[in-house]
Amino acid sequence: MQPFTVQVIHIISSIPKGKVMTYGQIAKEAGSPRAARQVVRILHSMSRKYQLPWHRVVNSREKLPFRMMRALRFRECFWRQRAYTSGLKEGSI
Repeated sequence: MQPFTVQVIHIISSIPKGKVMTYGQIAKEAGSPRAARQVVRILHSMSRKYQLPWHRVVNSREKLPFRMMRALRFRECFWRQRAYTSGLKEGSI
């Protein structure tokens, strides 16, 4: 594994709860300020293997990419529907 990749994984892993970083900030901190797209590739290919908190990494506008937002909305709707069909009360999920 390349040193840049190791550094990116370490930086992403150490983002505290409640905080976010942009791909560019991570690239800059890892020593290659123009490598934001490489950070995207690393996050995409290694987030499951290294249990990376992908939801704490945002784009330059500080928003989650559209696909991630859609997945989060789907998950929320799924759990709401499951709670409704199983008789759980709102807010107890």
